[in-house]
Formats: sequence, C-alpha cells, structure tokens
Amino acid sequence: MATWSLVATVKAPEEKLLAFAAYHLSLGAEHLWLFLDDPDQPVPELLARHPRVTVTRCDEAHWTRVGKKRPPAHQNRQAQNARYAYRKQATSDWIVHIDVDEFILAPRPIAAILDDTPPETIVMKLEPFEAMHDPLLPDDIFTSREFRGALRHEYWPRRRAALGPYRKVIRDGMLSHSVGKVIYRTGIPGLLPRLHTVMVDKEFVRTPDWHPEMQLLHFHAQDKPAWLAAVPFRMTKGAYQFRPELQAFLAEATPEEVDRFYRRTQILPVDLRDELAKVGRVVLADLHLRQKVEALRDGQL
Repeated sequence: MATWSLVATVKAPEEKLLAFAAYHLSLGAEHLWLFLDDPDQPVPELLARHPRVTVTRCDEAHWTRVGKKRPPAHQNRQAQNARYAYRKQATSDWIVHIDVDEFILAPRPIAAILDDTPPETIVMKLEPFEAMHDPLLPDDIFTSREFRGALRHEYWPRRRAALGPYRKVIRDGMLSHSVGKVIYRTGIPGLLPRLHTVMVDKEFVRTPDWHPEMQLLHFHAQDKPAWLAAVPFRMTKGAYQFRPELQAFLAEATPEEVDRFYRRTQILPVDLRDELAKVGRVVLADLHLRQKVEALRDGQL
C-alpha cells in the first residue's frame, strides 16, 4: 500500500494545530512534518510525543540546518521548509504540502487512491473549496460543512447569483487561492516543491486536471472576526496583495459595506447551495474535528 506524509509550516493556536494534526492522522498520513513558524510557540505535548509527528521550531538553528537565512516572506519560508522536508525527512512514497487551515477530503483511503495512480504520474493537483460561514453550526474548532469551489466563466449565471454586485471583486468567486495544492512523489531527482506546484530540473510540471477524488477544503473566511483581523496582513503580505479589485474594495469600503459584502459572498442560501452542489461547485462535509482531537488525546490516532 502506498504511503503518504504531510508537511506544513504552521502558526496557529494549539487547538487548531491539534485539529489539523488529528484530522490528517485519521486519514492515514504516515507522518506529519510540522514546522512552527514562531519558534517561541510552545510545542503541544500531544504532538511532541506522537510517533507519527515531528514538530520543528523554526529558530536560528533550524535555518542553519536548512542552509538558508530566514526568508522574510512567509510564503518563502513555507517553500523552504517543504524542500527541506522533501530532501532530508520524508520517508513515504508521496508528500503533500498544505497550510494549517487546509484539510484534504477524499471518499476512500488516500493510500488506495495513490495505489491506483499510474507510475508515470509524479504530481496531482487538489482543487480548493472555501469554507462558507454558517452561524447555526456548533463550534468544531474549524467550523463549516459547506465548501464552495471556483465559479469561473462557465458558471457565470450561478456566479452572479452567488456573488451579486461583488462578482467582479472576487476573482473566480474565491477570496483566497484558486490554484489548489499538489501531492507529489518522493525520490524524484531534481524535484523542487513550490507552494502550488513542483518543478523538475527547473521546469514546471504541468498538472492540467484536478484530481477527481481528492479536494482541498480551505478555512479562509468562515470565521468573520478572524477574517477581519487577518485582512490588513492579507492586503499587504498575504493572499490579497496581488488582487487589485479586492484590495481597492476593502481599502475603501465602510464597515457596513464590508458586512454586506461578507453576508452576500460567504453565506450560502439553501437553494443556491443545493444548485451549486449539483454541478460540483459546493462540497458538503462534516469533519468532526473535536471528535478527532479527543481520539488523539485518547491515543486512538
């Protein structure tokens, strides 16, 4: 059976780290390589002692081992850690590099999916679906059960229905990235991980199609207070820095306008949700993260 591991550069409260780890351990990850972007953050005891988890503080000693000065941009730190894990740490057949607010969804064991992958395939692309806000759901650490994918031109009428006057503010109907993440084979000479793709011998490996079974659920804006708090950083250094329409809107909008924008674009009416689900633009999933964290505490994962 094929094995797979996960690498992530993380900066999040302990509860979210545990949810991320517990969920992917429950999927069958052989190992989690977690890099604490803030080297002063305490290492959760549950993860420090877990045989399938390695937590690394990204302190000066770590960057010395990597052979690089600490990159100022968090995106470059993520990429360098992914490359370090690929070169020095990964022992599984495949590795996936994602963020702490991203969760892989698959209808059957990922190992079985990888077993069915043709041997000439070295990288596969996971389509992102953004978590929608639902105020009626009980807290589950990362809380959502409705995830909307990109609404490109072929879905124009539904995009108009979903986004209304903001359809030109949000590229492809996604607040964050719409390019997805990749899972790739280990042991490939010349392979260099990037944030959303890989290179082999300094050339990008084309991955034109989304994997038909694996999706990436992204908790980007489902928590409104957390989203509002993150907007300034995302405008200047994060996901929104190359999004001029979104930047202009958020820079000029009043709090009332931002509230209308959020309610219109991040909350799905039931009829629209069902319509989008029929055409594969909404994924419904209950992740049961608190339950999985309890299983981790009980030694079941």
